[in-house]
Amino acid sequence: MIPLREHRDLNMNRDFEHIVIGGGISGLGMAHYSARCGVSTLVLEGEERVGGCLNSRTFPDCGDFWTEAGSHTCFNSYGHLLEILRDLGLMERLTAKKGLSYRLWRGGERGSVLFALHPLELIRSLPRLFRNTKANKGVAEFFVAGLGRRNYQDLFGPAFRGVVCQEVDDFPADLLFRRKPKRKEVMRRFTFPGGLSDIPRAITGQDALKVRTGQRVSGVSCTDDGYRVRLANGESLGSRYLTLAVPPDAAAILVPEGLEELRDLVGGIGVAEIETVVVCIPAAALGHLPPLAGLIAVDDAFYSMVSRDYLPDERYRGFAFHFRPRTLDAKTRVERICRALGIAEERIAGMSRIPNRLPALRAGHPERVRKMDALLAGGRLALTGNWFLGVSIEDCLTRSHQECERLFPG
Repeated sequence: MIPLREHRDLNMNRDFEHIVIGGGISGLGMAHYSARCGVSTLVLEGEERVGGCLNSRTFPDCGDFWTEAGSHTCFNSYGHLLEILRDLGLMERLTAKKGLSYRLWRGGERGSVLFALHPLELIRSLPRLFRNTKANKGVAEFFVAGLGRRNYQDLFGPAFRGVVCQEVDDFPADLLFRRKPKRKEVMRRFTFPGGLSDIPRAITGQDALKVRTGQRVSGVSCTDDGYRVRLANGESLGSRYLTLAVPPDAAAILVPEGLEELRDLVGGIGVAEIETVVVCIPAAALGHLPPLAGLIAVDDAFYSMVSRDYLPDERYRGFAFHFRPRTLDAKTRVERICRALGIAEERIAGMSRIPNRLPALRAGHPERVRKMDALLAGGRLALTGNWFLGVSIEDCLTRSHQECERLFPG
């Protein structure tokens, strides 16, 4: 636990010095950093659970077996996350993930990833991958040149779509895989005994910050000494500093009056919808299916399937299918899952459907961020989320750390 330092004096019109709207990992990371600075901090989350895309879905009827419905993995290159885990005393709970391989799903069949590779085309193209710059280029423009058109079409394009769970051709190439320094003393990839949801549970368990779930925010306005946040239930709360840690379409609505240029920039960022279906299957029913990391779909209605085989369980196996939005009805999605796993529907022991939303970033996005940051400079409003540096957990926390240092220097 982090001891709460002496709070700065609160004006009678302010309930908290800092309010964070949004309880995903970006908002929770921002709240953790500000509370560590001794700032009186409140997190408002519209849903009844915190964590956002950190969503370990548990099946009570299956002995509380869990499977990730959103983010799946943490790495030893996640420096800001590791710093928070050390703050919270969680380093001893890091649980290594077993290394497994992905399979390709094409034409309704599982196959080897290597069979989709065109080696001669790769050899001819690869020098351009290291010679060309990613700046202001979409994923397709950069990687077709560096990997070859057939390789991109048959393997790498589908794999990249699976990573970001959306059409990826125009996604910024420089944000797809950002290099991060690795901590060699930490296992390369890890999770937690209760899944990645152990992280938001630990952050919100601190006495140093307050969290309220089920709090729908209807509007934000500027005051003489900060901001006033209006809730859908009629309550209003005042703060000196405000962080919006919500998707860009929601953030654009909440940007206060007087910041129209910022609102337009934020509102110009798209959002991709994903329909995730998580299933729990008795291990005995899947004896024909060897352990695998997941499936990369080339020509189907789902972008990818990610398994929980990296943390074996004697009783069950879990799988998360990330479907394209509005392509299949609920019944057909289940049929597709059963076909991909090679089981009958009655063998499904538990199932959960979760709508997910991710930012649909496009080439040139870093320049948009620079313009937003110029408008935020010198103010007491912060913006954070998975729509600044990339969609990974570490990208979210890096942005939150930057914004916290700007709001609360020293």
